Amino acid sequence: MNQQDNYQAPYGNPNTKIAVLAGAVIALLAACIYLFVQLDKTRQDMDKRAETTRREIESLREASSVTAQNQKRTVETLRDELETARRSAAMAVGQAKTEAENRVKNVQARLDNEAKKLTEAQARAEASISEVKKDAADTVAKVGEVNKEVGAVKTEVASAKSELEKTISDLKRVTGDLGVQSGLVATNGKEIAALRALGERNIFEFDLKKTKDPIRVGDVAMLLKRVDLKRNRYTIELVADDKRTEKKDKSLNEPVQFYTSKARIPYEIVVNQVKKDNVVGYLSTPKVTDAR
Repeated sequence: MNQQDNYQAPYGNPNTKIAVLAGAVIALLAACIYLFVQLDKTRQDMDKRAETTRREIESLREASSVTAQNQKRTVETLRDELETARRSAAMAVGQAKTEAENRVKNVQARLDNEAKKLTEAQARAEASISEVKKDAADTVAKVGEVNKEVGAVKTEVASAKSELEKTISDLKRVTGDLGVQSGLVATNGKEIAALRALGERNIFEFDLKKTKDPIRVGDVAMLLKRVDLKRNRYTIELVADDKRTEKKDKSLNEPVQFYTSKARIPYEIVVNQVKKDNVVGYLSTPKVTDAR
């Protein structure tokens, strides 16, 4: 039985791609729902805070009003007392006049003190109300920021989803050098990222230089033997299962396929760039291993 006889069915079938993409979309929708729930909770908290703020302001104003009224009555009483004391002082003579004038001074001092207390109490009340209003304004501002963040995340999610779908649609399936239909082939870093996001295969990127000994990539080893920069071709030696296999004169973005004892479907190497002394690309291996 040859290697291709062991291959039972093409992998990465379109239904799998659709299923993976559907899963990604569901995950994105779940993220959006979570954000909306958090926003709704924040709004509810804001409504509660607003009601609490309203009650605090009413309570402060009521307390301030009661205090102000009491102090105003005290001030008015002291003014009446001061006026009476002044009239008594104007009418008195001798010792009585001196006592009456002292009484006027005493009442005036008490009046000045109460007036000062009234002014300070009103200032404190206004400061407390301003602070409560500021807290409420800060809460509203925070909710506004959350709204903006949710909107931005929605835009990013939609953009990422659209970009991922477009990139995935650009990926192609071709026949590899063993005559087996390849997985989706990526030709640049962006497409490699999309291929990895699909989750159909393990992806190991490499920048393979000319060396004396094979370089480990994933669970195999590779040795770059020759590079033809003008024709964008290369020759590589693969080491897997303690066996060496040479792949000669391979071209850019060609799926270079080989079997290992770990899986019934082939591993693939795709080189995206051929340079003077190195090649850049990726190794694609099956997610599920199944010994042949």
